[in-house]
Amino acid sequence: MSTLFLRTLREDPADAEVASHKLLVRAGYIRRAAPGIYTWLPLGLKVLAKVEQIVREEMDAAGGQEVHVPALLPREPYEATDRWTEYGPNLFRLQDRKGGDYLLAPTHEEMFTLLVKDLYSSYKDLPLTIYQIQTKYRDEARPRAGLLRGREFIMKDSYSFDVDDAGLDASYAAQRAAYICIFERLGLEYVIVQAQSGAMGGSKSEEFLSPTEVGEDTFVRSPGGYAANVEAVTTPVPASLPLVDAPAAHVEDTPDTPTIDSLVDAANAAHPRADRAWVAADTLKNVVLAVTSPAGERSLLVVGIPGDRDADMSRLEAALSPADVEPATEADFARHPELVKGYIGPGALGPQARAEGVARGDEGDSAIPYLVDPRVVDGTRWITGADVAGKHVFELTMGRDFVADGVIEAATVRAGDDAPDGSGPLELARGVEIGHIFQLGRKYAQALGLQVLDVNGKQQTVTMGSYGIGVTRAVALLAENNHDELGLAWPIQVAPFHVHVVATGKDQQVFDAAQSLADALEAAGIEVLFDDRPKVSPGVKFKDAELLGAPYILVVGRGLAEGEVELKTRATGASEALPVADAAADVTRRVRGALAG
Repeated sequence: MSTLFLRTLREDPADAEVASHKLLVRAGYIRRAAPGIYTWLPLGLKVLAKVEQIVREEMDAAGGQEVHVPALLPREPYEATDRWTEYGPNLFRLQDRKGGDYLLAPTHEEMFTLLVKDLYSSYKDLPLTIYQIQTKYRDEARPRAGLLRGREFIMKDSYSFDVDDAGLDASYAAQRAAYICIFERLGLEYVIVQAQSGAMGGSKSEEFLSPTEVGEDTFVRSPGGYAANVEAVTTPVPASLPLVDAPAAHVEDTPDTPTIDSLVDAANAAHPRADRAWVAADTLKNVVLAVTSPAGERSLLVVGIPGDRDADMSRLEAALSPADVEPATEADFARHPELVKGYIGPGALGPQARAEGVARGDEGDSAIPYLVDPRVVDGTRWITGADVAGKHVFELTMGRDFVADGVIEAATVRAGDDAPDGSGPLELARGVEIGHIFQLGRKYAQALGLQVLDVNGKQQTVTMGSYGIGVTRAVALLAENNHDELGLAWPIQVAPFHVHVVATGKDQQVFDAAQSLADALEAAGIEVLFDDRPKVSPGVKFKDAELLGAPYILVVGRGLAEGEVELKTRATGASEALPVADAAADVTRRVRGALAG
């Protein structure tokens, strides 16, 4: 440690919110270079390399071959697949001195497709799986939590190429099994959930989420085994109700009721029902959204959801990807006087507005599109806005009094909701995405012309899969899951060193004995960090050892006079005395056993 490029910190960095960020900086594993961008120091690189090695071993075992594709890429391939536009502001764009457009790659589907197209032309060359471990770049609007959400990060991405869908299924299954092995070897808890494909495209998508309270992803699971990212949850659609039984709709004065709660109170006070009280679920909330296409075109959309739920922006973004979505602004409302804030109803929207426009001879397509929650089925009756300030419509019935342009999954998912597959009530949890696998199909191969001759000599478009693992994110999660109030406590398979030897006191005999133990352990293949600093107090050395988090701390100090050294197990805090003559062999046996386990 007297020569190690390291400075530990006693105070948490001011911008750190989560434990992994605080401890990785304090323990000298990483240093902030800019928001969401970090320098890796020697200890951090050792952990990163061990994570990468586990990933490589399992990728190779699954039949993958490693390549390395540039991170600086030309615009043209991404233009061909529309992702130059679809990625929007998340893409780092730049120009060379000649004015040519380039990007810093957020992912590499296009370049891998072109690489295979350049080299392969026959079905005999396939199946093929190639992968890389490479730096990626995304211009995150709000980089946070250290390595968990950065602007520069390291990812393993692999790509499979097959002649037919059966081959893609086999390649996908092989990668999925490899991911399970990787995360189990890393010691990371994971849940495999159904997911949205987003800008990646494709027909099938699953995420590997690691449950943690600091996670930004919300997922659901049921007692019967259903699991999905909340963005991918589909609402069980209730049966339609008969229209003949629905009472006539009627408009009532409801002054000063711009919120759902105030509306329910007014409805029960002035317009009570005989069978039961009005509740928020009887109201239809119409949420006005501004949708910006990747090309920058801004338009409005209104979504109708039951009043007892809110609009979930993450679900909306997934449903409307690659467009950006945000609540409508005052300026948006000013341009659309038909939208009466707090009293918006279906009458001014979608098919109703277009029908009214046709009757008036107006341009019907100018009406704001109207989508509804899947629970809004024919025959359901609602209290909703009458498009006049201070008035609501009661008993407005879907399918009789109004219709929509379509259905959208936009409402919040709640604990206790029914699972889509009928496997029981849902529970909600938070997690961090550590892996994502996609069946891309032929989207990229078709856009970029990747074809091979089949057994009959006919050109066939190749079908592809894409599979990513967040390597730097895995390092952060390992730190997040393996620490205590004293510092890090690395699992032995990824620890920067297996044993931290600490020489305490000023007696040269102590330092000589500690050096001999360190040498013996290294000779046995054990990775050792030796705290040989001569003028540092034992207290500081102990604090540093606990902060750095090696699995075993071997202390050489006062006990040496009695022929003993102290061995501490970092994760449990257990401590025991070992005969100095047997210490190297004993610790070597423990380390090898832990690595084998």
